Amino acid sequence: MRLRPVRPVGWWFDALLLAGLVGLTVALVGHQLFGLDRAVADWADAHRPTVAYWVARVLNLLGQGTPLTLIAAGLGVLLAVRLRSVRPILPPVVAFVLTYLTIGPFKVWTARAAPSASVKEPFLPPEQTLPLFHDDLPVRFAQSYPSGHVANAIVWYGVIALLLAPLARSFGRQLPPRLVTVIRVAPPLVVLTTTTYLGWHWLTDSVAGLLLGLILDRLLHRVPWDDVPLPGRLRTWDRPFTSYP
Repeated sequence: MRLRPVRPVGWWFDALLLAGLVGLTVALVGHQLFGLDRAVADWADAHRPTVAYWVARVLNLLGQGTPLTLIAAGLGVLLAVRLRSVRPILPPVVAFVLTYLTIGPFKVWTARAAPSASVKEPFLPPEQTLPLFHDDLPVRFAQSYPSGHVANAIVWYGVIALLLAPLARSFGRQLPPRLVTVIRVAPPLVVLTTTTYLGWHWLTDSVAGLLLGLILDRLLHRVPWDDVPLPGRLRTWDRPFTSYP
């Protein structure tokens, strides 16, 4: 199997993303960037009228992991039935496993409280909401870093875009490349902006989610889904889907 190309080409960009994520985490462990996080959160709190709050809250639904997982799985099954191939189901399955094994454990390990933790349970002093490693808090109160909404949005909209193009071809339609790009880029940016504006995550949480999501997205798009070896009993449902005629 040969890995599929991604843009930018090469592993150097993945290494840069990983270095950014590690560097950001180390900076937060050293109590750096807290002033930036606090300033952004305070500005958002002071500029959040009711209408803007509800608009942001509705738009933030674009990053809900469970619905996105179900949509991607549904598209994969639909395409699998139309092509009589099990291969379109592989990307959603692998994406689910990959996100489950990375985003959640990372959040639990870093154990950071959200900005709102000072005004609602567990009612921490404002200065205590910023550091990582709140190991004395229940897990449900310390899962802010990185933003799962942002990371999930990048991964799942990438999978959805991967499946939509061949699905459109199966109906005799062509999905414009620019529309594919919009699907992959616009929702994650909306989620990053709204989740920070609503005070559900610190700015650095959202940036970390962006970096982690891009790393996972590039890994998934490198997989040659049409060439992955399948068990013998599945070879009757073995039609390629990313490049079929």
